[in-house]
Amino acid sequence: MRVETCYFCSRPQYPSKGITFVRNDGKKFMFCRSKCHKNFKMKRNPRKLKWTKAFRKSVGKEMTVDSTLTFAARRNIPVRYNRDLVSTTLKAMQRVSEIKAKRERVFYKNRMAGNKEREKAANRKLVAENEHLLPRVRASERMAKETVEEPLETEAVEIPAQKEKKTKRVKQRLVVGGGVQEEMDVD
Repeated sequence: MRVETCYFCSRPQYPSKGITFVRNDGKKFMFCRSKCHKNFKMKRNPRKLKWTKAFRKSVGKEMTVDSTLTFAARRNIPVRYNRDLVSTTLKAMQRVSEIKAKRERVFYKNRMAGNKEREKAANRKLVAENEHLLPRVRASERMAKETVEEPLETEAVEIPAQKEKKTKRVKQRLVVGGGVQEEMDVD
């Protein structure tokens, strides 16, 4: 089974699928779907349409120079069937696909490096430019957010009483804005 590539978008075209156009001079054009065929008839340039492989390669979003890409090139040299040759070819194809996938991951990782920092900078710039659209925060709400209470250790203090001994517990909370807040519990 020979899997062709679409002349326009470079997608794989399987047998009995798609459209084949033969020009008067005998050149054969294979298209994966009618969308590609119509764009070809309208004489559009695949390098200018964002959904094609040619565009992705020209902009640098796809790998263009790699030794694994040449492995999949079509070879029209007939070779006599040999079981050992077929098994080694299948192993080589599997290994090449692994290497290709690994290289594509590295290529993507290098291409996306620094993308998060650029996105954060763009978001900060957007917020700075449109600060007037953000809701205003009242001073009382701002103070409530700033004063976060953290509990300290509880201390037990004995207070002498006339008839019974009562213990007085003092809870102190440290306020972030400064100062100490005290609460008293008497048993």
